[in-house]
Amino acid sequence: MPVIDMSSNPQCERQHHSPQKAEVVVVNSNGTLRNVFVWIKDGLPRARWTPPAESAELDQKGCVYSPHVLGIMEGQQLEILNSDPVNHNVHAESVINSPWNESEPPRAEHKYKRFESQEVLFPVTCSVHPWMRSYIGVSPHPFFAVTGDDGTFILRGVPPGTYTIEAVHEKYGRKEGKVTVAPTGSATLDFSYGS
Repeated sequence: MPVIDMSSNPQCERQHHSPQKAEVVVVNSNGTLRNVFVWIKDGLPRARWTPPAESAELDQKGCVYSPHVLGIMEGQQLEILNSDPVNHNVHAESVINSPWNESEPPRAEHKYKRFESQEVLFPVTCSVHPWMRSYIGVSPHPFFAVTGDDGTFILRGVPPGTYTIEAVHEKYGRKEGKVTVAPTGSATLDFSYGS
């Protein structure tokens, strides 16, 4: 994890007691990867899934986006916060969904956005602070997760069937696997990156 040089903006630098590191590759203590977006890519029956009523949140805090990787459903509201005392410029670099690039002053009113089409995975950057980068995966259904500090993921409530599961990492790319979920049980699928 390379150290982020925030010296060009002392207000950003002062918010951290130790140097901040870029989250491009975060290897957990058990050798697993954090920030991998995992979702059912294929195999679900045709259905219209209702997005959650609660918003997904993307915060700008310490001149870093949090979370680094975010999953959201089509049509779900995204709430964008600026918890910093500095100006940011939120740039969604989506390709399938309409991209946008908007300024957000310090501690401004929250912005609200929606993505109406499936798109896995696109960056969100800041034109003011070039080290700021987050990724969003937009799914048409609720069966997605982002790996955390133990490298695991859980997709709850998946109906019985055989599915193509995709894992997407910002640097290491895409991996696919097949899994069959029985009517009375669960299934396990592991992904491996590297040699």
